[in-house]
Order: sequence, then structure tokens, then C-alpha cells
Amino acid sequence: MTNKSQLGMIIYRFRKNKLAMFGLAAIVFMIIMCAAAPLYINYDAVIKQSMANRFIAPCKEFWFGTDNLGRDYWCQVWYAAQVSIKLALIVAAGECVIGVIIGCIWGYVRSLDRIFTEIYNVINNIPIIIYMTLAALVFGQSFRNMAIAMIAFGWLVMARNVRNLVLMYRDREYNLASRCLGTPVWRILLKNIFPYLISVVILRLALSIPQTIALESTLSYLGLGLDVNTPSLGILLRNARNYFLQYPYLLVFPAVIVSLITITFYLVGNAFSDAADPRNHV
Repeated sequence: MTNKSQLGMIIYRFRKNKLAMFGLAAIVFMIIMCAAAPLYINYDAVIKQSMANRFIAPCKEFWFGTDNLGRDYWCQVWYAAQVSIKLALIVAAGECVIGVIIGCIWGYVRSLDRIFTEIYNVINNIPIIIYMTLAALVFGQSFRNMAIAMIAFGWLVMARNVRNLVLMYRDREYNLASRCLGTPVWRILLKNIFPYLISVVILRLALSIPQTIALESTLSYLGLGLDVNTPSLGILLRNARNYFLQYPYLLVFPAVIVSLITITFYLVGNAFSDAADPRNHV
């Protein structure tokens, strides 16, 4: 089976899942709204304060209303979503690269299994809130520091999943034959084992994105996330906590965006993972 036919089979199986296609359409819409925000939103509207426009409910002029400082909430929500999604994509990519590399080494080299297992157990037993709190206090609160800290902690799950699959397929007959014929290790991993990892990698990527946004929202809500001058969904949720009983729209709009990201990425990732699994191509 050629690479083209494999890709066509994956796309065909994915398109059969109507719920996943709806989720993909929602993801594309949100990404376009976030990416195009600088084109249709003036950044001054995000930071400009107007005490005369405080707490205006959603209307024709202000689609999402205004906040306690009179700023246009529509502009704030989409700029904040842009920052949060950018952070999530960077973290997911970093976790994928580090997790796949370490997971392949961990699973294929027998002598390193115990060392990596102990490292995994030590790091995994540290509560992530404590870890991120220490990172924020020691290195400061910024976009770069949060991304690095999340990647440094988040690769564990990806590496563990990859390691388990590599262990499963490492000693199959065709891999033993390849080693006997002198095939380089990197080629065995790339050609014989990696196709079976794709579905797990895709699923972990899809789950990492909403998990990162949820973690950033939680940390920002607790005052441990991004800098207050950096708009993000977590900071909007934190700012809304003092006013949501009187002005619930301040909490509803960013919460809906976070929920949509979480649900749609899970649906799309799960469907694409199933479609990319070679065991389903029968």
C-alpha cells in the first residue's frame, strides 16, 4: 500500500465520522477568528478603557458587552483565545517531539528502561500545581516561561505511551529479521514501528491542546499563569469572578470558548486517531 493510498484511507475513514467533521469545522472557525483578529480588531479596543461604557450588556454595538473597565469584550475574548491557542499549539508540539524521541529510546533500548522509569515515577508524582507554582515564582510569569514549564512536565504521558507501544512491537518477527540483516535502528523505528505510533501520537496531541488551555485557565484564575498584561482566556475568567453574579456574560463567553476547544479537539483527535490506526485498515 502506497503512502498516498494510506493517506486517502485515513481521510476517507475520518470523513465518515460526521460528529468529528462538525468538530473540525468548529476548530477551523475558531482558528480563523483568532488568526484574523488583528485584521478586523484594533488592538486599542482591547486595552482602551472607558468608564462611561462599563458593564454594557451584549448589544448591536458591543456583541459580547463590555467589562468593568469599559473595554469591548468581543475584542478581548478573541485576542485572549489567540494567545491561549498559540500557547497550546506550542506546548503540544514540544511535548510531541520530546515525548516521541524519549519514548522510542525508552522502549527500544532495554538497558535504559529502568532509568527512564524511575525518572518518570519521580516527576509524575509531583502535583502539577506545585510544579507550575514553583516555576512561576522562580522564573517569573511570562508566555515563554509557561510554555517551557508545561513542555518540561507534559512530555511524560506521550513518552510513556510511545514506550509501551515500542515495547509491544520491538520484538515482532519482522523487526527481529531486520536486526539480523543489519538494518539500522533508526530505520526500524521509522519504517516498522512508527506507523503504529501515529494514532497514539495524534490522540495525545489532540488531548494536549485542550488540557494546556484548561491548565493555563486554572493557573491564571489562581494568579499563577500569564502576566496580567497578556490577554488569555484564563485571565478573562479570573477577572470575571468578582462580577459574574451581576454580569454573567463576563464568565459565559470565555467559558464557552474554553469548552468548545476542549470538546472539539477531543472529538477530532479521537476520530483521527482511529482513522490513522493501521489495525483499522482492513
